[in-house]
Amino acid sequence: MSHTFSRWHDAVDALKSPDLRQALYDAGDRVMRDALITLHGDAHRQRRIVEMGVFGRGFFRAYLKDVFTPRLAGLMTPDLQAGRTEIIDLGMRLSMHLTADFAGINRDPGKPDDTSVLLELVKVFSEGATLVHSTRDHAVVNAEVDAAMAEFEQRFFRPSLKRRLGLIAAFEAGTLERSVLPRDVLTTLLLAQHKLSLSDEVLRREMSFYLQAGAHSTTNSAAHAFHETITWAGDDPERLSRLTDPAFVQRCVHESLRLHPASPVASRRAVAAAEVGRCPVAEGELVEVLLAEANLDPDVFGANAGEFDPDRQLPVGVRPWGLSFGYGMHACLGRDLDGGIVGTEGEDEPHFGTVPLFVHALFSAGARPDPENPPVIDTRTLRRNWGRYPVRFHRRPS
Repeated sequence: MSHTFSRWHDAVDALKSPDLRQALYDAGDRVMRDALITLHGDAHRQRRIVEMGVFGRGFFRAYLKDVFTPRLAGLMTPDLQAGRTEIIDLGMRLSMHLTADFAGINRDPGKPDDTSVLLELVKVFSEGATLVHSTRDHAVVNAEVDAAMAEFEQRFFRPSLKRRLGLIAAFEAGTLERSVLPRDVLTTLLLAQHKLSLSDEVLRREMSFYLQAGAHSTTNSAAHAFHETITWAGDDPERLSRLTDPAFVQRCVHESLRLHPASPVASRRAVAAAEVGRCPVAEGELVEVLLAEANLDPDVFGANAGEFDPDRQLPVGVRPWGLSFGYGMHACLGRDLDGGIVGTEGEDEPHFGTVPLFVHALFSAGARPDPENPPVIDTRTLRRNWGRYPVRFHRRPS
């Protein structure tokens, strides 16, 4: 028997229940087995505590300022000169660097095509992880995942692992300061091996999970936010003028995230008898949480909940992105990195997040949908994502 919940308070109740384990990625176990997001109970708690050490707000600020912003400018420069870009391609190239940095996967500077190869592998991982929503033959997808995982291990994972083990050995021998060690998930997990005892296979899948989750969701979120915002602005000069304000663009991104959660559904399976709302759930039963619908609950988001409204007023305690970053034990660790922190626009160094910064950069360059090359939906998945989103720039670099 299965249960489906689509109202806000029932969804929150289900997501925070310790008696419901993650079940959405059961079909995608070639990528997701034993990854943080699929763990439950003490195993999940221990690894999450360890990995949270990577995601500090102070480190985010420095990374966005010193690494992300210059890299974004560098990647956009050729496209600005050409007068056009394609958001999905640009976003994947940008977020690929971001997620590789935080996961702990190195690219060889002597191999310029490393990032392109890694990007293609991660696209395969993304489809394998969300296999439940793939429209292609699952056996074919799994075969592609196996081949991609083998190449990833040889070309990226093993060298990255070897480098970090060498650095950690030097640190433990007292010949290297801890501050010199990389600030990434792989290094953090290796330093905690005395507590976690993770096999190389589990470490490899954890890296592939971070790579696909970060690159895929970040890019899709940016494309949705651009589309929703520019559609809302239209040709209205007053609305278009607001797109120069990064704090307002961040609000637009958050509103778009509410309307377009990376995963429209969360699946849980009861490991013990539970209760969601007033509905009893027996051990072993499946619970489907319709996140996309819960984010449209009029009791929480108002009568126009299905519309894009960046000026929406919210009840106290409700995040502007709804449940799109999850809730409870499986809330996204990268939420503040991707979406920024609400209410920081008055600070000396506001934290807007990677997606708002990316979308703001597009608007600052005068990006508009290409009238001769309209965007198309990705037909490889049941998730309503953009497959291509071409734009033209109406402001050229000086």
